[in-house]
Amino acid sequence: MELRKQWRKSSYSAGNGGACVEVAETASRVLVRDTRHRELGHLEFGHREWAGLLRAVKTGRL
Repeated sequence: MELRKQWRKSSYSAGNGGACVEVAETASRVLVRDTRHRELGHLEFGHREWAGLLRAVKTGRL
């Protein structure tokens, strides 16, 4: 049985219907989806991969 995921929107989202993503964490994965197109599914990252992606974005490498 899968636990219900708690999706949260980025604190940087302006709430104006723009380009927003939502994130949910499980014990082993971080799930990311487009707020406006939830029906398209989500991307999955391991916790280390997610931390690396966030670091790259924050430091301007991406």
